[in-house]
Amino acid sequence: MNADPRDLMEAAADVARKAGDVALDFFRRGIAVDTKSDGTPVTVADRTAEWTAREWLEAHFPEDGILGEEFGESRPGAKRRWILDPIDGTKTFIRGVPLWGTLVAVAEGETILAGAAYFPAVNELLVASPGLGCFWNGSAARVSEQDSLAQSVVLITDERFLQNPAKGQAWRELSRQASLSRTWGDCYGYLLVATGRAEAMVDEALSPWDAAALQPIIEEAGGVFTDWKGTRTAFGGDGIATNAALAKQVREVLGKGVRP
Repeated sequence: MNADPRDLMEAAADVARKAGDVALDFFRRGIAVDTKSDGTPVTVADRTAEWTAREWLEAHFPEDGILGEEFGESRPGAKRRWILDPIDGTKTFIRGVPLWGTLVAVAEGETILAGAAYFPAVNELLVASPGLGCFWNGSAARVSEQDSLAQSVVLITDERFLQNPAKGQAWRELSRQASLSRTWGDCYGYLLVATGRAEAMVDEALSPWDAAALQPIIEEAGGVFTDWKGTRTAFGGDGIATNAALAKQVREVLGKGVRP
């Protein structure tokens, strides 16, 4: 099924809102937490929200594939696929902290056609499509113009860097040089970069459902989204988002943590 990029952007926003509002119904309700095979937590909120998104997509885009964190991939041979993270920040969610979101992207191969990030607990929505801009609750979103690392705000999800100590050392150097370093992480950190409230957001590891929606959001807000090697991709396994003014400097500092 062909679709105009603007229609895809609106669909991504609709799906994100529907799934996110379902998750919000479970928020701060004391729900049980299970552990997946990879050791990460999952709840009925994650599963119900993703199932809601899948049902809507099956009804409106029946020929498209779907890749979701909780229920895997359907129609893997489809030309176009939707990439879902029903609750990005489940650990945050289960502790009653509102800095979590629902991520939806639509892609052809590794080209992201549109992305949406919805933050139900704080009522903020970002949606973007290449060439059409990035919108924050309906208004244009822009990264900051801050060009001094010493005056910047840098963010991260988990500063322990349990998988890669070299990356951790590079992060600590970036943090030392910045004005303010905080762990306002998961997808919330990317919201802050896209809306000019922070200059850099860094993640040691990202799955496709973590990153796909965020690439067009950051880029269409005027920023730069890459993996740690500096490649413009949402499928590199890790991620760095910055404003444009500090893009080179931040990646030079963090690049020291990348194995040759």
